Amino acid sequence: MGIVVLLIVLALLLGGVGLLVEGMIWLAIIAAAVFVAGILLGVMRRGAAAV
Repeated sequence: MGIVVLLIVLALLLGGVGLLVEGMIWLAIIAAAVFVAGILLGVMRRGAAAV
């Protein structure tokens, strides 16, 4: 019975870590997209202001 509880706890821990890593990957993708969009908008505004 003890090994069953140990396996369940390990599965929950590993699943939680995997979910956290997956969330961090999506967060990094979204942050990169917002960063690139900000750079593009800044370059376009600077180009429009110079004209």
